[in-house]
Amino acid sequence: MNSQLPAEFRVVVDKERCRRCKRCVLNCSFGTLRFENGVVADDRNCVACHRCATYCPENAITIERNPLAYKYNEHWTEEHRKNILKQAEQGGMLLTGMGNDKPYFSYFDHMVLDACQVTNPSIDPLREPMELRTYLGSKPDALEFEETPNGLRLKTKMPPQVKLETPIVFAPMSFGSISLNAHKALAMAAKELGILMNTGEGGLHKELYPYRDHIIVQVASGRFGVNREYLNNGVMVEIKIGQGAKPGIGGHLPGEKVNQEVSETRMIPVGTDALSPAPHHDIYSIEDLAQLIYALKEATGYEKPVCVKIAAVHNVAAIASGIARAGADVIYLDGFRGGTGAAPTIIRDHLGIPIELAIAAVDDRLRQEGIRNRVSIIAAGGIRHSGDIAKAIALGADAVAIGTAALIAMGCRLCQKCYTGKCAWGIATQNPELVRRLDPEVAAERLVNLIRGWSLELKEILGALGVNAIESLRGSRERLRGVGIDAQALKILGIKHAGL
Repeated sequence: MNSQLPAEFRVVVDKERCRRCKRCVLNCSFGTLRFENGVVADDRNCVACHRCATYCPENAITIERNPLAYKYNEHWTEEHRKNILKQAEQGGMLLTGMGNDKPYFSYFDHMVLDACQVTNPSIDPLREPMELRTYLGSKPDALEFEETPNGLRLKTKMPPQVKLETPIVFAPMSFGSISLNAHKALAMAAKELGILMNTGEGGLHKELYPYRDHIIVQVASGRFGVNREYLNNGVMVEIKIGQGAKPGIGGHLPGEKVNQEVSETRMIPVGTDALSPAPHHDIYSIEDLAQLIYALKEATGYEKPVCVKIAAVHNVAAIASGIARAGADVIYLDGFRGGTGAAPTIIRDHLGIPIELAIAAVDDRLRQEGIRNRVSIIAAGGIRHSGDIAKAIALGADAVAIGTAALIAMGCRLCQKCYTGKCAWGIATQNPELVRRLDPEVAAERLVNLIRGWSLELKEILGALGVNAIESLRGSRERLRGVGIDAQALKILGIKHAGL
């Protein structure tokens, strides 16, 4: 069937500047460029990954949006018509990668932070210490101390805690969906920064075992790569119930991405599709979840916190309360802006709720029930900069997780074609020719730079707020104000409008 779909982008090559080195052709992994007495482009294949333009030594290549005009229609948008044409040709679900890109209202962008000036002066972070260190894990209701010849000693037995030097973790991205070099970069950066990376549901490659003190291992519905050795090669175990980009559905890693290394790590045959069912087939109630939580604690000698990851949905506060009472030490909330390697477009764009509302609702519910201290909260789903982090913590999170931002730092251009396995930057692919384009040491250095920059900015924000520890900001919603947020949303967020 001949396609009726127009090209989304155009590749424009300046023939006068082009030196005919063919470097762009060699770098294009989507089959857009070829050489026929000069560089020729098949615009229909272009995904705007920018690899050709970045590596052209003469800056002779420009990527433009195809200016082909559609007759204007407010209801039948250009995107809707293109999607109908695609499905009329393919007869399947439309897939996409990364996070929700629709113009939903961003609460982070309509919240501002307070600042101190005269009666409560600000603090200069260049001259006074600022504490970003955060501990994840269940906290006791009270602390008891006893007298010793050397002074007071803590008598209360503390549940297992995990230390973060800054309140950021790398979000779960599985080996298989991203390359081993990308996993290595995340692990190396986590160790350098004193934070954590999450394996995602794809198991842990043995080359990452040396980084075990900075790794969260995940137990998902497919149980890929899960055994006692795996569970004990991390500092925290996470049960993945839901994901912000695709709440209520399972996962799928195409067989073409399952090479020998992915096969061994996930413990599945080479070339077979890795299908994660939507539900855990042993969890149909909070009681079932509690059973798995304590089974994992038993398997790890009660030495590691257990986290439960859920998508942000309409009854998220009640769900979180049940998870806390089921014995979880950490709750990971993933909002509808969360990224993914592959998801049905219709699911990604229309299911779930914003992470800002979920954080506030969960924190408020747990405080009302007097159990907020039992769990730490990690918030994720579209965290773009240190301002988002500060606002998420003020709403009630203990820490945040970043996935898309980490990939962008490594080189991702957000072309949303992760599911094809053709990632031109060596990130979301298992093709060995493409994987080697990503140098894990260089990528790790870029990640370290990003997190260090954000940490410096967080210290500046704390100083402007007149506090010297990130813990003082946690749940301090009185330091937030809304701008252009409706009254109902302000009530859920637990903040006032600016000017009050």
